[in-house]
Amino acid sequence: MKSISNNLLPSFLAKKLFKLTPKCYSSSPLSQNSCANSIKITKTFDNYERALVQALKSSSSLSAPLLYGQHLHCHILKKGLDSNIFIRNSLISLYAKFGSINDAESMFVSGFQSDRVSCNIMLSGYVNCGRLNDARQLFDKMSGRNSVSCTTMIMGLAQNGFWGEAIHVFKEMKSLGLAPNEVTLSSVLSSYSHFSGVKNSQILHALVAKSGLENSNLVLTNLVLLYCSCSSLGDARILFDEMSERNIVSWNVMLNGYSKARMAGMARDLFDKMPERDVVSWGTIIECVLHVENLNPALKLYREMLNTGISPNNVMVVDIISVCGQETAFSEGQMFHGVSVKLGFDSHDFIQSTIIHFYAACGNIPLAQTQFQIGSKNNPSSWNALISGLLKNKMIESARQLFDKMPKRDVFSWTSMISGYSQMNQHHMALDLFHKMISSGIKPNEVTMVSMLPSVANLGNLQDGKWGHEYIITNSIPMNDNVIASIIDMYAKCGNIKNALQLFNQVKHKVSTISPWNAIICGLAMHGHARLSLKLFWELETYKYNDVIKINSITFIGVLSACCHGGLVKEGERYFERMRSVYNIEANMKHYGCMVDVLGRAGRLEEAEEVIKSMPMKADVVIWGTLLAAARIYNDVEMGERAAENLAKAEPLHGPGRILLSNIYVDAGRLDDAAFVRREMKTRRLIKSPGYSSIS
Repeated sequence: MKSISNNLLPSFLAKKLFKLTPKCYSSSPLSQNSCANSIKITKTFDNYERALVQALKSSSSLSAPLLYGQHLHCHILKKGLDSNIFIRNSLISLYAKFGSINDAESMFVSGFQSDRVSCNIMLSGYVNCGRLNDARQLFDKMSGRNSVSCTTMIMGLAQNGFWGEAIHVFKEMKSLGLAPNEVTLSSVLSSYSHFSGVKNSQILHALVAKSGLENSNLVLTNLVLLYCSCSSLGDARILFDEMSERNIVSWNVMLNGYSKARMAGMARDLFDKMPERDVVSWGTIIECVLHVENLNPALKLYREMLNTGISPNNVMVVDIISVCGQETAFSEGQMFHGVSVKLGFDSHDFIQSTIIHFYAACGNIPLAQTQFQIGSKNNPSSWNALISGLLKNKMIESARQLFDKMPKRDVFSWTSMISGYSQMNQHHMALDLFHKMISSGIKPNEVTMVSMLPSVANLGNLQDGKWGHEYIITNSIPMNDNVIASIIDMYAKCGNIKNALQLFNQVKHKVSTISPWNAIICGLAMHGHARLSLKLFWELETYKYNDVIKINSITFIGVLSACCHGGLVKEGERYFERMRSVYNIEANMKHYGCMVDVLGRAGRLEEAEEVIKSMPMKADVVIWGTLLAAARIYNDVEMGERAAENLAKAEPLHGPGRILLSNIYVDAGRLDDAAFVRREMKTRRLIKSPGYSSIS
């Protein structure tokens, strides 16, 4: 580094250093006569070094701290003081603090790695510039870790999303007997908030009290966050109310807890009590109202916010445009598209893709395509948004053409196309694309597997299904509840109910949603294991899984289907009633279809017809077809005629219904009527379609 004279230093620093500059730096032995002078020079020398350390610290407050620090560094080198550990640590700190990490590193590795203070300064520098791997390597090598070392490492890991590792380092810290400070505990509490568990919250709450930090606003705010994250909102509110001092962050954390839990009433009440609000407060309450209520009250809050002089941020604009797409609120969405342009948010990739999604959701593909054309194409998100929009509008060929033109595809691009093929019953295409995805080197994620497995199930290809299951395990793809449910469903539909039941029994105490339960209950019903299917439903109710796992309408489709296949009429009637009276679930078309099937199979055709008449919606072709099929089994010509007539009204070109009616006439010996129905089919060019089922 080139030497720089004192006149290039800031004037007040140069003056201070010049005043303290010693006249002699000789290291030769001093004579007995110069002893007094030696003591005086040594003191002056010490003062000079302290002044240099202070000057390095003071440079942080200057307009160009790094430049002034470099000037001082040159001065230090010129005077031969760079071996002083205090000066050297101050230089490492300066370079690390202001982004010149390589300079800091070169000084650190040249001889001060054994000094704990140097290590802590370097560790902090690595963390601040995001070099976590280097920070972790240094931390692991440190022989004399203290609370500062551990806290720095924990904070860096927590801030960068490595919450599990941050918790691991905290446990190491405790094993060393080191006491945490408020920064340590705040980072640890924040890390634990990403993992569920009320027990952890209570243990950490006790640790906060034991550490004497129960009055720290920073720690208590993060403890409130932890309680909110594990849905223990009552405990969070008690703690929040007991805080002696609450800042805007504390209020926002509690508000966000209510918002995430979709407790709009409590959120509004807290929001109204806030002494001050920022854009985060407004964004949180607007997001809550958007999802719990609807767009109009959220827009009312938005206008109130503008009247206070607060402008929206990009997160708020994205939330509102997304809901405009969900509610197909075209004019409102266009208005917020304009807001995003006015505020300069439209250049952001995630806003661009949200706008494309919005127009596609409203069915306006030309505007979605226009937005895609004028936006940046360097990021796959805009491509993915348009592909997804085309698929939602059943334009699968256009979506595939766009997919093939993509310069770079990510896992979302592949997954969207695979899902699109699967949902449009092009199962061979879905599987073919899945294998191409693997060949291209893109690793599928759990969403990809959930999109692919239904195609395997619908094709009944057990070999592909087993391969898919093994692929998930081998490649450590997370086995979330949706993946588990898809595998169970695949085994059931491919005829291997044993494997489906085996997998379910392995995971039933670990799952947290109803999906795997629905898959096995429906699968067992499909295979005729009615009693076992109903036994699992009884287990779901009796052993309080339902405290966490909420039974839904699909569960009852499986239960009623089991009653159909098992001929369990009384049980079917009882479950149909319990669905409404106990679980407050309104019957849909499929539930009514199951009841018509249950009664029809038992020969109780009049009651089945009464069920159809009681429906709040018009019966579809499946329900009338089910009654018609039952009428044929029991040779009830009159019922068959009525069912066939209503089926024809529901779908005039439905050929199978006319064939069933013709067969009923043949069974009853009314051959002329049967011949008439056949001639009518030929005249109207009705065809027999593939078989169908009342349970999908």
